Amino acid sequence: MRDLLPALKRWYAAGVPFGLATVVATSRSAPRGPGAAMAVGPDDEVVGSVSGGCVEGAVFELAQEVVADGEPRLETFGYSDEDAFAVGLTCGGEITLLVRPVTADLDPSFGALADSVAAGEPVTVATVTDGPAPRGASLAVWPDRVLGSLGTEGLDAAVAADARGELALGATGLRHYGPHGERREDAVAVFLHSFAPPPRMLVFGAIDYAAAVARIGDFLGYRVTVCDARPVFATPKRFPEGVEVVVDWPHRYLQSTGTDGRTVICVLTHDPKFDVPLLQEALRRPAAYIGAMGSRRTHDDRMRRLEEAGLTPAELSRLRSPVGLDLGARTPEEVAVSVAAEIVALRWGGTGAPLTVTAGAIHTSP
Repeated sequence: MRDLLPALKRWYAAGVPFGLATVVATSRSAPRGPGAAMAVGPDDEVVGSVSGGCVEGAVFELAQEVVADGEPRLETFGYSDEDAFAVGLTCGGEITLLVRPVTADLDPSFGALADSVAAGEPVTVATVTDGPAPRGASLAVWPDRVLGSLGTEGLDAAVAADARGELALGATGLRHYGPHGERREDAVAVFLHSFAPPPRMLVFGAIDYAAAVARIGDFLGYRVTVCDARPVFATPKRFPEGVEVVVDWPHRYLQSTGTDGRTVICVLTHDPKFDVPLLQEALRRPAAYIGAMGSRRTHDDRMRRLEEAGLTPAELSRLRSPVGLDLGARTPEEVAVSVAAEIVALRWGGTGAPLTVTAGAIHTSP
């Protein structure tokens, strides 16, 4: 959705109706997760993707139809046993899409929602997908306000409370309620799509490897900060545009910086006077990934120093060192791919093994 925003905001501001298709549920090896979106606007302009090409043709037609008749649709696409070349997902998965028309009259909260997402402000949009409530009705929920309605005051209140909880986790998915927000009923299906600020990647050590890691981190959607105590190396011109560069002692900067369960920390200094105090701080705070660069000898020395500093075995077990997967990487760019691969594998529970030697679903459920 973030990638679609420039076009959607332009159409919405111009008062031009467009069809918006959003993945609201998946099963098995679906190629795109909940929240993936595709829109069809004026002059048949298409932005986004919901399946990587498998069903986009059919979704294009559905989007045109909902704009023409004003009626949202809930459609499921899956693999066809009778004809693998029919409209469906040849990967064997299944996706359910909500396809709805969007205009200022039908969705008065969309403009404010789009502005918040573009500005990096946390917001969740709740949309009715099925049940005895207006399909396509939406409620935008911020930490301090709401805009729109799902049809009843009770449903709005229950969904708003849950949406704020999901927003704190950055979670997206279907929830079920009674017609008036009853939590133990499942008559009404509501899709909660959270737009939390991008997760952070903190890269310590402004070396050539850091520039490559920062570049791939930015590509993966992280908000990247590079920190180094040496001003001669920590200069913005050495790093991609949009990457924050900070001159400070790494451990001191981390002490003054918030982290959460999505934060990635890459320690590339491989100098004890920098990385030991930094890792003492990092391994005792929330983070999704903490990796440190260095040789086997550097790793052994680092672990000894950290043990002497009082870190527990449980804290030390969080450290990914030497950083990255075994790809035989040599160049900074190859090492960055190795680091990114380890981050992705850890996030989704991947093994890092070649898919040719594994079995079962390729895309596992989060």
